[in-house]
Amino acid sequence: MSFPLLTATAALPAIGAIATAAVPAARRTAAKWLALLFSLGTLVLAAVVFLRFEPGGDRYQLTESHAWIADFGVRYDLGVDGIGVALLALTALLIPFVIVAGWHDADPLETKSSRWRPTQGFFALILMVEAMVILSFVATDVFLFYILFEAMLIPMYFLIGGFGDRAHAGTDENAAAQRSYAAVKFLLYNLAGGLIMLAAVIGLYVVAGSFSLPEIAEARANGSLEMATSTERWLFLGFFFAFAVKAPLWPLHTWLPNAMGEATAPVAVLITAIVDKVGTFAMLRFCLGLFPEASKWATPVIIALALVSIVYGALLAVGQRDIKRLIAYASISHFGFIILGIFAMTSQGQSGATLYMVNHGISTAALLLVAGFLITRRGSRLIADYGGVQKVAPVLAGTFLIGGLATLSLPGLAPFVSEFLVLVGTFSAYPVAGIIATSGIVLAALYVLVLYQRTMTGPVQESVRSMPDLKGRELAVAVPLIAVLIFLGVFPKPLTDVVNPAVEHTMSDVQKKDPQPDVEAAK
Repeated sequence: MSFPLLTATAALPAIGAIATAAVPAARRTAAKWLALLFSLGTLVLAAVVFLRFEPGGDRYQLTESHAWIADFGVRYDLGVDGIGVALLALTALLIPFVIVAGWHDADPLETKSSRWRPTQGFFALILMVEAMVILSFVATDVFLFYILFEAMLIPMYFLIGGFGDRAHAGTDENAAAQRSYAAVKFLLYNLAGGLIMLAAVIGLYVVAGSFSLPEIAEARANGSLEMATSTERWLFLGFFFAFAVKAPLWPLHTWLPNAMGEATAPVAVLITAIVDKVGTFAMLRFCLGLFPEASKWATPVIIALALVSIVYGALLAVGQRDIKRLIAYASISHFGFIILGIFAMTSQGQSGATLYMVNHGISTAALLLVAGFLITRRGSRLIADYGGVQKVAPVLAGTFLIGGLATLSLPGLAPFVSEFLVLVGTFSAYPVAGIIATSGIVLAALYVLVLYQRTMTGPVQESVRSMPDLKGRELAVAVPLIAVLIFLGVFPKPLTDVVNPAVEHTMSDVQKKDPQPDVEAAK
């Protein structure tokens, strides 16, 4: 039997979570280093997976298959495709930065609430989320994916509710209540989506007699499995609803600003840069793969919802007074671009959407973690409490600017490539939708540049006059992320080579071809 590389990649952070949680209470620093060591080990294994993946090979590679719940046809089946391997690499890359950025976020406070901030628990929960997300990207059994899809909500709930943003600690009596509200709202929204998905998963098994994604896809392709039109559409809606909540897509988005606002900056990165990508990934793998005709049937409505997300999220970001909520609404706009690219049903759009998942994760991590360093120094999330920071902390301001420019998809930085491909793919199939989506670019420039202007330029406010610049640990977070943004901005080939063959498989699933340009009309 070959080495179970995918299982090992997911098992290592799970083992790390158990080991970190078991560290004695007095040895907080040892727990941090242990968590970081396991995250780096996971990154090494993820790099091996990425390098061993052959873009021109089988659709699912490094496969593993074992009986699990035989009486119900549930198996422990794993396999990674080009889209999954890109997102697996993103997850493994970001977790060490999340751990280093949150190095002191769970240190006990000299308050009554200190018992709710065990350092070991904080880092153990992060590693547990990593393990579940990695497995969700490689699970090819629908029921196994569903279990992971739901299980990751538990550690995320405790990370949001138990380890909230300390900007209000000791000054805001409602801080604990706000964290609790955000955590419960996150949990209820996602549980509601998961319960509807469970009904659809059961319905799929009744119709197909299997939970195996490759088996069902093959049966659909060779005609041995036929679904009634109404059945396929209802099953599609059950899956899509759960993924739209996770993504999140308007109007199912309202949990995200609360969760990101009240969580620590590293946990906010975990939410929007990693966990939420499971939703958009699943749209490609399960919605389009299992229900191709229903996906095409629902495309006009989904494109309309994606356009609303793009414009609505950007407009609300412009009007925000809270730095983290601004980034949250910007992410809603960006998820609209991702979903638009997926359902444009063109190879450029879906390649761009996949790249967008990766590049948005890196750019949001860079901007949000630097914003977290800024908020920690000042003790406030309000934009109005800043001004003139670039004069007293130029490195902090510079890294914040680069993260912001990546968020608005400046050419030369990684998100530009993905946003360009999404728009090209959308224009070729739905020109009007492409024109509307372009307005999101203009609004992104507005909210990013206004945020920078109000916080970093102008007269130096007295409250930031003694603000220190980024230190070694913080530079170790910001500089590599910016380097990756620049590298993928000028040389995206390592990702496109892996992603494009997987997109071809997805396009084949839905039996779509790229629209051919009208040469005569162009003359």
